[in-house]
Amino acid sequence: MKHILFLVTIIILLSECSQKKATTEQNQFGDSDIDSLKIQRNVVVNQINELNEQLIEINRLIEIKDKNQRLPLISAFSVETSEFTHTIEVQGDIKTRQSLELYPEFAGKLLSIRVREGQRVVKGDILATIDDGGLRPQLNSATLQLDLASTTYERTQRLWNQKIGSELNYLQAKTQYESQKQIVDQLENQLSKTKIIAPFSGIIDELITNEGAYVAPGMNPILRLINLNSMYVEAAIPETYLPSVKPGSPAVVQIDVIESQINTTLRQTGDFINPNNRTFRVEAPVENSSGFIKPNLTAKLIVTDYQNPQALSVPLRLIQEDAQGQAYVHRLVSTEEQNIFITQRVFIELGIRSGHFSEVINGLSSGDLLVDEGSALVEDQQKVQLLTS
Repeated sequence: MKHILFLVTIIILLSECSQKKATTEQNQFGDSDIDSLKIQRNVVVNQINELNEQLIEINRLIEIKDKNQRLPLISAFSVETSEFTHTIEVQGDIKTRQSLELYPEFAGKLLSIRVREGQRVVKGDILATIDDGGLRPQLNSATLQLDLASTTYERTQRLWNQKIGSELNYLQAKTQYESQKQIVDQLENQLSKTKIIAPFSGIIDELITNEGAYVAPGMNPILRLINLNSMYVEAAIPETYLPSVKPGSPAVVQIDVIESQINTTLRQTGDFINPNNRTFRVEAPVENSSGFIKPNLTAKLIVTDYQNPQALSVPLRLIQEDAQGQAYVHRLVSTEEQNIFITQRVFIELGIRSGHFSEVINGLSSGDLLVDEGSALVEDQQKVQLLTS
């Protein structure tokens, strides 16, 4: 403390001497020319700057050694290496490619519906039948004629192989057989269209048409069949994320209505940019073992487009900028006194921001202590006291 008082006394004496010297020099250089006065002004300015630097140093020493002063109270944030991720959050819709309204392929009366709403069916099951309009008797008659044509053709062929009979008889029998076979095949194909067959396994969601109604191809849907096991979420992502969003990117699907969160990965990213909103399509499969997820539900898709498992990140609230726009934080330098630190302004290079944190590419090391609460109030090379719980 005595050394500090001694330094202050010296500064006061120097100040008084400077004032007396200035008075003397005013009398001495009152008649000097302009160039001489400018030289003397530079000398005085340099002396003032030197005294200011000494004063700043004395104040700094006083702050360090004065144990009775009230220091700013701050909290600290410890910089540690951890995983840093950046995510994109967009709205999406739950869809399934196995949701189908089944239409008849044959015109006629709907004779029977063999299923009920909510029933599970297997691919190939007969769901409904339509009146064949007399196709069955025609098929039976054509089948009998085919049997006769087949027998005739086989016998004629054996004779022809033995060089018995004419070639014309053989060709007529062959043509008759093949023509009749085409007729039977055509009738069988038409008759098969009188049955509504399940194209995939699923659940009967709705019976649209009642039994007894007249139906026609492309006009009257019979029922709706849905498979809830093959669900996916579809969303549109801005084109600015095109380089970082790829198939295989981790994603999370949040469905607020049923309070469900599902981890998944992107299965597909579109190659077409929508010119109306400058977005591209992405798709991710959704596990639906419980069956609670339904088509057309609104979902939130959170896609991870950047990951760094060994990143240094700091809260955005600690980062400040100078007049040139350079980002900096206040690092704490320990002293010999317990919980007493000196602040140090450190300029940092920032990377990607995510949420309330920003990745730090350069300027900090793991284990650094930064001023947290009170960071906006402290200055460089300021003595502060760390709050302890």
